[in-house]
Amino acid sequence: MTFAPGRLIVHRNVRHGRIGWVRAGRVVSDDERGLLILVPRDAPVAHEVTEAGLGMRAVPFAEWITSPSYRLAHGRWDGPPVLKFLPVGEAHSVWWFSDAHGRFTNWYVNLEEPAVRWDDGDLAGVDMVDQDLDVVVRPDLSWHWKDEEEFAERLAFPEHYWVADEAAVRAEGRRVIARAEAGEFPFDGTWCDFAPPPEWTMPEQLPDGWDRPPAR
Repeated sequence: MTFAPGRLIVHRNVRHGRIGWVRAGRVVSDDERGLLILVPRDAPVAHEVTEAGLGMRAVPFAEWITSPSYRLAHGRWDGPPVLKFLPVGEAHSVWWFSDAHGRFTNWYVNLEEPAVRWDDGDLAGVDMVDQDLDVVVRPDLSWHWKDEEEFAERLAFPEHYWVADEAAVRAEGRRVIARAEAGEFPFDGTWCDFAPPPEWTMPEQLPDGWDRPPAR
């Protein structure tokens, strides 16, 4: 399954069969290396909140898992455009962050279960399971772990957490860190100066079908 450049798709995070968040984006490229997506400024998004309207990061995980119900709150991507690269068959994605002027600032390694693609004709997307632990890589190729406290907090609730193997997640992180330290693709400057075509617009709302059952 290959997505054509410019196609509107949705990138979704799935937790225990529920959509955790969804972001609309445009396909930049899709080849033997993997899928590259642009999530532009003000792209329509949604994220899961508790019955009280609180996001997962706004409450302790012990409180999050006791919410009687959840819903998806709609909004807009409120930061600069971000590129997301999902390498074929690998348990991570790499994101390119920029400042308000569009200048590259850092890479962000999102550790996750490999994405599963789906295509319903009118809309397509990729579903993954975010494993929460991340790595920030600076332009000089120095790095640091991110969200270690959240990762540890959630691992204490194995019956509720969607990460089953802490060691595997950390091993994947170390493997990508070694690649970054060596300046290997995609940490070699590729796409750091990417600029989207001016005709790439975004719909006001998430496209119909964004909430279809997860493919994972």
